[in-house]
Amino acid sequence: MAHKTSEPLAAGTTTTLTLDERITGALVGAAVGDALGGPVEGWTPEQIAERHGGRVTGVVGPWYGDDWRTARPIAPYHKGDGHVTDDTLMTHALVRVYEKVRGHLDAYAVADHLVPDLMSRPRWIPELEAEALPLQRIFLAEKWIVTRLHYGHADPREAGSGNIVNCGAAMYMAPVGLVNAAHPEAAYAEALDVAGAHQSSYGREAAGVLAAAVAAACAPEASPASVVETALALAKDGTRSAIESACEVASRYTDFESALVPLRAAVAPFDTVGPHYRDPSLGARRPSRLHSVEELPVALGMLLVGDGDYRHTVLGSVNYGRDCDSIATMSGALAGALHGEQAIPATWVKTVAEASRLDLHAPARALAEVAREIFVRDTKRRRAHEAAFAALTGPGR
Repeated sequence: MAHKTSEPLAAGTTTTLTLDERITGALVGAAVGDALGGPVEGWTPEQIAERHGGRVTGVVGPWYGDDWRTARPIAPYHKGDGHVTDDTLMTHALVRVYEKVRGHLDAYAVADHLVPDLMSRPRWIPELEAEALPLQRIFLAEKWIVTRLHYGHADPREAGSGNIVNCGAAMYMAPVGLVNAAHPEAAYAEALDVAGAHQSSYGREAAGVLAAAVAAACAPEASPASVVETALALAKDGTRSAIESACEVASRYTDFESALVPLRAAVAPFDTVGPHYRDPSLGARRPSRLHSVEELPVALGMLLVGDGDYRHTVLGSVNYGRDCDSIATMSGALAGALHGEQAIPATWVKTVAEASRLDLHAPARALAEVAREIFVRDTKRRRAHEAAFAALTGPGR
């Protein structure tokens, strides 16, 4: 499947895309957003502007320049220069699970396939600039999967309980939405099952809603507004309230610069991390029916602010700061699913692919093939059920 390198589309442009084009747009868009957000993750919009002499407008280098190896010894990763982070590593790992299973996934697929992939197959890790096990790069909340499932032999459906509640599951759940393209309810249910092995509470809920939003973005005639409407229709508890609050504020703005502070204010009451991202509050990341991860509501808010335009949506997410690589991963997947790869600046795609030493299109080709196989089997099962139900409710019954 050849990929397009045309100029980005204007915001609000209606696009008629195939399944392959939407899957490519979502996965490439997520990876590029991840790479753009990585070098400014953890900082505030003010700090980002001061460090870069204004807003980030594309691929930038590490925050600490050439001292990135030693400036933060606890995390000596080469974030920047087009390198993707663990968000993309986990997304591509989940695609590989779909390739192997070639069917819908559940928590057991995480135990049987994702865990071995993370801990037994060395791969090129861009931020480490070396071949290594993905397990050696992923964050503690993702290492939890291996601890609980491989070493603890926990029930896969309950393994997420006890983990810190964050966006770790949501950040790589786009493939679930793509396999269930245009069927948000199915994407939501499948993602909740998959995420049960990783997260609980509002972290698991965010995974379900993100997958549903991606599925909604794949629907013909989808728009940023329809994506948000779908998310609100399915989201529960604090997650729904946070999305509602963030998107109500986002609807008042058309440029991300003006929206940065209001969006943070809108989501802050639902965010357990607190005002200082690098120094979380004592109540951070604990289960709650009243709270939400910050990343998903902001990503949806930026999608509205940017009216679905990839460049505007993702740059707004990047310059928001805090966990902006995950925010831009999510919003990049949504904008990419809405408009395809043609909406993503080709220079960004080329830079990220080369710097990360990744084929950004191979996972999309593989997932599109699997999605078609799944749809054929789903259709066969649905028709069998229809026939059985008709027999049960036919004349005289």
